[in-house]
Amino acid sequence: MSRLTQLTAGPYAPPVPARELTVVSADGARLHAEVHGPGDAPSVVLAHGWTCSTAFWAAQIRDLAVDHRVIAYDQRGHGRSPAHPVCSTRALADDLEAVLAHTLAPGERAVVAGHSMGGMTVLAASARPRFRAHAAAVLLCSTGSSRLVAEARVVPMRAGRGRTWLTARILGLRAPLGPVTPMARRILKYATMGAGSAPHMVEACARIVHACPRGARHAWSRVLERLDLDDGVRELAVPTAVVAGSADRLTPPVHARAIAAALPLCVGLTELPGLGHMTPVEAPDLVSGRIRELVTTYVGRTKDTTDMTDMTDAEGATGAVDTVGAESGADGADGVDGADGADAHAKEGA
Repeated sequence: MSRLTQLTAGPYAPPVPARELTVVSADGARLHAEVHGPGDAPSVVLAHGWTCSTAFWAAQIRDLAVDHRVIAYDQRGHGRSPAHPVCSTRALADDLEAVLAHTLAPGERAVVAGHSMGGMTVLAASARPRFRAHAAAVLLCSTGSSRLVAEARVVPMRAGRGRTWLTARILGLRAPLGPVTPMARRILKYATMGAGSAPHMVEACARIVHACPRGARHAWSRVLERLDLDDGVRELAVPTAVVAGSADRLTPPVHARAIAAALPLCVGLTELPGLGHMTPVEAPDLVSGRIRELVTTYVGRTKDTTDMTDMTDAEGATGAVDTVGAESGADGADGVDGADGADAHAKEGA
């Protein structure tokens, strides 16, 4: 389990949950989950990314829990969820389905938001009956469906085999990250956040990422290196909004644009100028606002796919790219973690 070195004050300090529980996935993996907010409010489910934890969503939880029931969970091997020998996209989908089944009532629908590997979790689960039964709408933040290493710009080299090889070696390092030092903050900011990221944002992300166990970090890096969830994008048949940072080096905007173009029901692509990979930390109000919009529009509705398509076309949102100005200092990063056994089912979709 990770070393929890989260902030204890400020907007990125994790709120105290109303309820904590352990969810058991299909293969026996145990997942830490939290429930925040009033029990009778509309539900939101949050899935974090590589090397992160529920703490990554602190700003969204604090905002949304005022009038939403917010469910967040630690991916296997991250945060307070123990490592497990199986790390695969199938496992990610199994875990999300288990969380939905354990925290939502039969027939209850929620907005599901995923950041980076959390977005990939949604794509892995998109064709699953249980996911489709519970997901009213989706928000994908700073994510991709394939070619993650080849498209990454962490290494300042021309695209090609050399950059791809070196990027895979860097992201897959087994070495511990060590304490959060000034140099560590600079490295993390360069790799995962925009140049204008405020120091308190960098500090929050550094503490979260450095708390991730190196075994999980390495194992999940192997899964991401082989990721192929393009079919999952085409299967995501619920209204889906996409958010990306223009300066994201881990999942550059080319991924968001490809996903938006392939989604059956895209309800908007928002590109944030100057922001990096950690959009929920870098642009907390915008991300929370997108989730609120999806809840207001889709949760509680019983429209079928045809009705949703008509609504999307009427709103003129399908395929639209919204470039939003962001305040200086709204940058962030995402991490991906795992446990030994990453090669098992590494290329499986859900």
